[in-house]
Amino acid sequence: MAPSKVRNMRQVSAGGVVYRERANRVEVALIRVGEMDRWQLPKGIVEADEEREAAALREVREETGVEAELLAPLDTIEYWYYGKRNSTPTRFHKFVHFYLLQYRSSGTPEEDKEEIKEVRWVGLDEAEAMLAFAKEKQVLAMARELIQKHTES
Repeated sequence: MAPSKVRNMRQVSAGGVVYRERANRVEVALIRVGEMDRWQLPKGIVEADEEREAAALREVREETGVEAELLAPLDTIEYWYYGKRNSTPTRFHKFVHFYLLQYRSSGTPEEDKEEIKEVRWVGLDEAEAMLAFAKEKQVLAMARELIQKHTES
Protein backbone atom coordinates (compact mmCIF):
# COMPACT_ATOMS: atom_id res chain seq x y z
CA MET A 1 0.00 0.00 0.00
CA ALA A 2 1.43 3.37 -1.05
CA PRO A 3 1.81 6.05 1.64
CA SER A 4 -0.78 8.79 1.45
CA LYS A 5 0.51 12.10 0.20
CA VAL A 6 0.12 15.26 2.22
CA ARG A 7 -0.87 18.17 0.08
CA ASN A 8 0.15 21.77 0.70
CA MET A 9 -2.40 24.54 0.77
CA ARG A 10 -2.19 28.30 1.29
CA GLN A 11 -4.62 29.73 3.85
CA VAL A 12 -5.30 33.42 4.52
CA SER A 13 -6.84 34.71 7.75
CA ALA A 14 -7.45 38.10 9.31
CA GLY A 15 -8.03 39.25 12.85
CA GLY A 16 -7.30 41.98 15.28
CA VAL A 17 -6.15 43.44 18.50
CA VAL A 18 -9.35 45.12 19.65
CA TYR A 19 -8.91 47.50 22.56
CA ARG A 20 -10.98 49.67 24.85
CA GLU A 21 -10.25 52.10 27.66
CA ARG A 22 -11.79 51.33 31.06
CA ALA A 23 -11.02 52.98 34.40
CA ASN A 24 -7.78 54.56 33.15
CA ARG A 25 -6.46 51.30 31.74
CA VAL A 26 -6.31 49.85 28.26
CA GLU A 27 -7.82 46.40 27.81
CA VAL A 28 -7.75 44.01 24.84
CA ALA A 29 -10.12 41.17 24.00
CA LEU A 30 -8.67 37.65 24.00
CA ILE A 31 -10.34 34.34 23.23
CA ARG A 32 -9.71 30.96 24.86
CA VAL A 33 -9.85 28.09 22.38
CA GLY A 34 -8.91 24.49 21.71
CA GLU A 35 -8.36 21.38 23.74
CA MET A 36 -5.30 22.95 25.35
CA ASP A 37 -7.23 26.07 26.44
CA ARG A 38 -4.94 28.48 24.61
CA TRP A 39 -5.47 32.24 24.76
CA GLN A 40 -5.27 33.90 21.35
CA LEU A 41 -6.21 36.98 19.40
CA PRO A 42 -9.50 36.65 17.50
CA LYS A 43 -8.98 35.73 13.85
CA GLY A 44 -10.39 33.59 11.08
CA ILE A 45 -10.42 32.68 7.41
CA VAL A 46 -10.83 35.41 4.80
CA GLU A 47 -13.75 34.34 2.62
CA ALA A 48 -13.67 34.39 -1.19
CA ASP A 49 -14.06 37.93 -2.56
CA GLU A 50 -13.76 39.41 0.95
CA GLU A 51 -11.29 42.17 1.80
CA ARG A 52 -8.89 41.36 4.64
CA GLU A 53 -10.02 44.38 6.64
CA ALA A 54 -13.67 43.34 6.39
CA ALA A 55 -12.74 39.79 7.39
CA ALA A 56 -10.88 41.07 10.47
CA LEU A 57 -13.92 43.06 11.61
CA ARG A 58 -16.28 40.14 10.88
CA GLU A 59 -14.13 37.57 12.68
CA VAL A 60 -13.72 39.77 15.75
CA ARG A 61 -17.50 40.31 15.83
CA GLU A 62 -18.27 36.60 15.36
CA GLU A 63 -15.75 35.35 17.91
CA THR A 64 -16.06 38.05 20.59
CA GLY A 65 -19.38 39.77 19.96
CA VAL A 66 -17.55 43.10 19.75
CA GLU A 67 -18.26 45.74 17.12
CA ALA A 68 -15.05 47.62 16.37
CA GLU A 69 -13.56 50.26 14.11
CA LEU A 70 -10.44 49.49 12.09
CA LEU A 71 -7.63 51.93 12.89
CA ALA A 72 -4.46 50.56 11.28
CA PRO A 73 -2.74 47.45 9.94
CA LEU A 74 -0.37 45.83 12.42
CA ASP A 75 1.49 42.89 10.92
CA THR A 76 1.17 39.72 8.89
CA ILE A 77 2.41 36.56 10.52
CA GLU A 78 3.02 33.33 8.69
CA TYR A 79 3.42 29.73 9.78
CA TRP A 80 2.85 26.13 8.72
CA TYR A 81 0.56 23.63 10.41
CA TYR A 82 -0.91 20.20 9.70
CA GLY A 83 -4.62 19.52 9.52
CA LYS A 84 -7.22 17.99 7.24
CA ARG A 85 -9.20 19.38 4.34
CA ASN A 86 -12.06 17.19 3.16
CA SER A 87 -10.58 14.30 5.17
CA THR A 88 -7.26 14.65 3.31
CA PRO A 89 -4.10 15.26 5.35
CA THR A 90 -2.99 18.78 4.50
CA ARG A 91 -0.03 20.97 5.34
CA PHE A 92 -1.30 24.55 5.53
CA HIS A 93 0.88 27.58 4.86
CA LYS A 94 -1.04 30.18 6.82
CA PHE A 95 -0.85 33.97 6.58
CA VAL A 96 -2.68 35.98 9.25
CA HIS A 97 -3.21 39.71 8.71
CA PHE A 98 -3.70 41.55 12.00
CA TYR A 99 -5.20 45.01 12.46
CA LEU A 100 -5.57 47.43 15.34
CA LEU A 101 -9.27 47.78 16.16
CA GLN A 102 -10.99 50.14 18.58
CA TYR A 103 -13.99 48.93 20.56
CA ARG A 104 -17.36 50.47 19.68
CA SER A 105 -20.01 48.23 21.29
CA SER A 106 -20.63 44.75 22.68
CA GLY A 107 -23.01 42.03 21.69
CA THR A 108 -23.01 38.25 21.79
CA PRO A 109 -20.58 36.06 19.85
CA GLU A 110 -22.36 34.79 16.73
CA GLU A 111 -20.45 31.66 15.82
CA ASP A 112 -17.87 29.19 17.01
CA LYS A 113 -19.67 28.58 20.30
CA GLU A 114 -17.99 25.18 20.49
CA GLU A 115 -14.59 26.49 19.43
CA ILE A 116 -14.57 29.66 21.57
CA LYS A 117 -14.64 28.72 25.23
CA GLU A 118 -14.30 32.21 26.69
CA VAL A 119 -13.88 35.85 25.71
CA ARG A 120 -12.11 38.06 28.21
CA TRP A 121 -11.05 41.72 28.40
CA VAL A 122 -7.59 41.96 29.98
CA GLY A 123 -4.95 44.63 30.50
CA LEU A 124 -2.06 44.80 28.04
CA ASP A 125 0.54 43.28 30.38
CA GLU A 126 -1.80 40.46 31.37
CA ALA A 127 -2.66 39.82 27.72
CA GLU A 128 1.01 39.49 26.80
CA ALA A 129 1.51 36.91 29.54
CA MET A 130 -1.63 34.98 28.55
CA LEU A 131 -1.10 34.72 24.78
CA ALA A 132 -0.01 31.23 23.73
CA PHE A 133 1.98 32.16 20.62
CA ALA A 134 5.15 34.26 20.40
CA LYS A 135 4.15 35.80 17.06
CA GLU A 136 0.85 37.01 18.53
CA LYS A 137 2.80 38.53 21.43
CA GLN A 138 4.84 40.46 18.86
CA VAL A 139 1.63 41.68 17.20
CA LEU A 140 0.38 42.80 20.63
CA ALA A 141 3.62 44.72 21.21
CA MET A 142 3.09 46.56 17.91
CA ALA A 143 -0.50 47.29 18.92
CA ARG A 144 0.65 48.62 22.30
CA GLU A 145 2.84 51.25 20.59
CA LEU A 146 -0.01 52.41 18.34
CA ILE A 147 -2.53 52.38 21.19
CA GLN A 148 -0.24 54.59 23.29
CA LYS A 149 0.04 57.07 20.42
CA HIS A 150 -3.71 56.99 19.82
CA THR A 151 -4.71 57.44 23.48
CA GLU A 152 -2.21 60.30 24.01
CA SER A 153 -3.66 62.37 21.18
